[in-house]
Formats: sequence, C-alpha cells, structure tokens
Amino acid sequence: MAVDYAALKAGGFMRQKQKNTFSLRLRVVGGTLTVEQLQTIAAAAKKYGKNYVHLTSRQGVEIPFIRLEDIENIKNDLAAGGVSPSVCGPRVRTVTACQSGQCCPSGCIDALAIATELDRRYFGRHLPHKFKFGVTGCQNNCLKAEENDLGVKGGMAISWTADECTLCGVCEKACRCEAIAMENGTIVLDTEKCNHCGRCVMACPSGAWHGKSGYLVSFGGTFGNAIRKGRELLPLVEDEETLWRIADAAIEYFAQNAQPGERFAKALERLGWDDFTRKMREAYHG
Repeated sequence: MAVDYAALKAGGFMRQKQKNTFSLRLRVVGGTLTVEQLQTIAAAAKKYGKNYVHLTSRQGVEIPFIRLEDIENIKNDLAAGGVSPSVCGPRVRTVTACQSGQCCPSGCIDALAIATELDRRYFGRHLPHKFKFGVTGCQNNCLKAEENDLGVKGGMAISWTADECTLCGVCEKACRCEAIAMENGTIVLDTEKCNHCGRCVMACPSGAWHGKSGYLVSFGGTFGNAIRKGRELLPLVEDEETLWRIADAAIEYFAQNAQPGERFAKALERLGWDDFTRKMREAYHG
C-alpha cells in the first residue's frame, strides 16, 4: 500500500533520512506543557523512539525515530495523555509565547493567554505558505516578535497624574528611551520617544504613573533562508477585540493575495505595503 507522505507531514510526522522513519512534532502552545503531558511524551519517546526528545527553536517538542508501523499507536498513546501532533506544511503553526503575565515582573500582558487564543482561532488553518505567530510580553522581546509573520508584543498606554507625583525622578531614570524628563518642577513626556514599555508605571513609588495594557503588532517577519524584520504599522492596540480583528484581517489578506509557496513577507513586498497597511488601519479602527 502506498504511503501518503504529504498527509503524514501535514499531521506532524516529518520524514527522516532513514527509510520509513519519522520525527513527530508535537503541539505545544506558548512553550507550556503540564507535568502529565511531559510524562506522556517521555513514555512515548521511550516506547516508540530512542528514549529522547528534541526541543525545537520554536518551543516545540519532537520525538525522532518513529517507525511507519508505529504511527497510529503513538498517536493513540499520546492522545490518551492529552498530547496531540502539531502540523507542518502551508498552515498556521504552533504559537510561541514567553511567560509574561504568569511570573515575569516585566510583563505588560498575559502572553500565554493571547497565544492560547491565537492557537484556538487559527492553528492548522491551510494557507498559501506556513504562517507563524509569536507573542512576547514586553519590550525585552524575549520571543523576538518581529521574526514572526504576525508578532504581538505587550505594551502600555501610559498617563501621569501630577497630584500624585513626588518628583523623585525614579521614572526618568527607569526610562530607557529618554522619553521622560523633569523640567521646571514638572514631568515632561516625549510621546514620540515613548515605546510603551511601561517601566515608568512599574518603577513609580507613588503611583503617579498609570498604565493600561495593550498590544504592539508587527507584520511580515521571517527568520530563515531570508531574514526580514516585521513592521509595526499601527498604534498601540488597547483591547483584545481589536487585536483579533487585526489578526483576522491579516490572515485573510494573506489567504486571498499570496501565491502558493509564497511567505507573507514576500507577498507584501510583491504587492506593496500600501494596500495592506490601509486594510490593517481599517481593522484597527473597526
């Protein structure tokens, strides 16, 4: 019976150089697995592989050396422990995320929650080429948001209340962008320099700085055979409803306009950024 290698690849089984042997890529959202899932993966790697796993550069887990005849059995064993295969090929891939919102003191957003929702909405959707989401919680950019087809970076819309300020100068020292200055007995914010990092809010000892969490979205990043930094085309997105509307519009634009085998960045370069930027602004404004 003929082997449908394309279908196997679509389901996360990548051919190795050894005949009828595969490396199984698993679905890991935001780099997070439960202990029970880890135990399930370990047992499967011991039973069907060579007693080890590979951690990918995108927070994934792969079990190498799966034999063709064991594919259905390993899928069943993994499913019983709450683990499922990932996808390969021209589809929305596993969403990466940092631990912001869970335990990182620098985080402006709950990156894992955003990654989980992106995964729920888009994971596995067939597109002209692969499409990657990455979510990072702040300007430290641990997940390198701009390397993704669509990157989400946590930020804050900030404001300052004079009556609550003691003019201690902590915010000025905390600001890495030199956007805050003390002048003539008051605080001056240069909004052109501000990158929405929220460090002033987190550092202020008197609560004079206030922040509302939001999202900085970048488009068209790649990091592979061709390296392109994603572009931020929009102001800070201040609510999730708008974020999903933007993500919907970006995915749909790619689906409708890219050629088969063409990455998002290449499609945008071929078509020009003007029309896409206009559509993203329309989505931003609702």
